[in-house]
Amino acid sequence: MQKPLTLLACLLLGACATTPARGPAPDRAAAPAPRLAVETRSYATTPLTPTPSDLPPVEAFADASFTAPNGVRLPYRLLSPATKEKLPLVVMLHGSGAVGHDNKAQMGPFVRSWARPGTAKAFPAFVLAPQAPVRTANYAKGADRLLASRPGTSLPAILALIDELSARLPIDTDRIYLVGFSMGGSAAMNAAALEPGKFAAVAAFSGVPPERALAVKVAPTPVMIVHGDKDRENPYAPDLAWAGALADAGGDVRFVSYSGMAHVVPPDMMHDDAWRAWLFSQKRKKG
Repeated sequence: MQKPLTLLACLLLGACATTPARGPAPDRAAAPAPRLAVETRSYATTPLTPTPSDLPPVEAFADASFTAPNGVRLPYRLLSPATKEKLPLVVMLHGSGAVGHDNKAQMGPFVRSWARPGTAKAFPAFVLAPQAPVRTANYAKGADRLLASRPGTSLPAILALIDELSARLPIDTDRIYLVGFSMGGSAAMNAAALEPGKFAAVAAFSGVPPERALAVKVAPTPVMIVHGDKDRENPYAPDLAWAGALADAGGDVRFVSYSGMAHVVPPDMMHDDAWRAWLFSQKRKKG
């Protein structure tokens, strides 16, 4: 009686029916496409805008220093608007070439552009430019065999400095933004993973991202990633994989890809207001 009962169950459930294949079988091993829209720009057609004549001097940012609880001493510069109104804090994180103690090497045009009269009026904010005495991010191959970054010794000290300034200055803690180039971009993304939910948004230029498994921690924070596909110093592929991981984790991520660009901040974004407007439109998500 076993075979008739088995046949009856198959007929009732439709589990034993077979049909001829219609077309090629689906590729079950293929991963679903990430929910990522890549914004592609051509570096060859990018206007190579010269440094503006109204770029303020380094001295527009006050010279100070901070000793973190872990003993790391951080020189830093701070742009402070003359107001008692609560304003955003923009944290500018530098590349490895500015590591040191002179409190000047980190003050390139990208940082100083925030103090230009037009920019300061359109985007009033405290702008912090710490100088790391040692690296803020270190690199090694990740689990996916692509390059990944990990927090460097100076990064916890920078996070402590952000807390100290937020406690004594009229800073809107729902609008703390991390911006970084190269090692600074790597550090910005690691900071968002170290303290999920602390920052309103991250803009990372030509960095090396954290392990892709950390995307779920960063996903609640809006992220803009900018990278050139001819970058030979910090490769393009890890950032693209990171952006895909953020998108797959449900994150709000923009990936701006410059075809033909090497390891630089795109000239058209150096002094452009459009990405700053995106940054300032973000607020920290609570709860």
